[in-house]
Amino acid sequence: MKHIAYIALGSNVGDRFAYLRDAVTALNKEECMSVLATSSVYETDPVGYVDQDCFLNMVIKVATSLSPFALLAVTMDIEKQFGRKREVRWGPRTLDLDILLYNHENIETEQLIIPHPRMFERAFVLIPLFEIDETLIIPSAQRPLRSYVEQLSDQGVRIWKKREAVEEQLLGKEGV
Repeated sequence: MKHIAYIALGSNVGDRFAYLRDAVTALNKEECMSVLATSSVYETDPVGYVDQDCFLNMVIKVATSLSPFALLAVTMDIEKQFGRKREVRWGPRTLDLDILLYNHENIETEQLIIPHPRMFERAFVLIPLFEIDETLIIPSAQRPLRSYVEQLSDQGVRIWKKREAVEEQLLGKEGV
């Protein structure tokens, strides 16, 4: 598997952690994909449409042989399997999967924009991404990821389950 991608996961409907756990499991079961690392799970206040429950959010790092567009198709299919409905922009959802980064590529099409266009505005994305890889270089970024994280306001991001416990539960890794 020659490509590295980072995917953000979020849920604020029903058993939020079960949706995240089952999505990570589904991605890891894909023949052409392997989950390499997970962040901690964070509970976050809603952004945009605020009249909804808090989210659980995390980021995972995957190795894959899929193209970015095939990876998008897989993530959208998994969202559908878990009952994702796109009724309200930034509204409640069982599961949201966003491709943040794919190798060091810049992609801009109608279907897919990488790096994710709003990631620098979202603490619930940057904090878990930084947790996985503090030295990550993001294509088109004007400064290191660390400086973006240091400039974040609180934005209602709270640790919900620590990385070690998440990786042990989801990937069977101990003491990672």
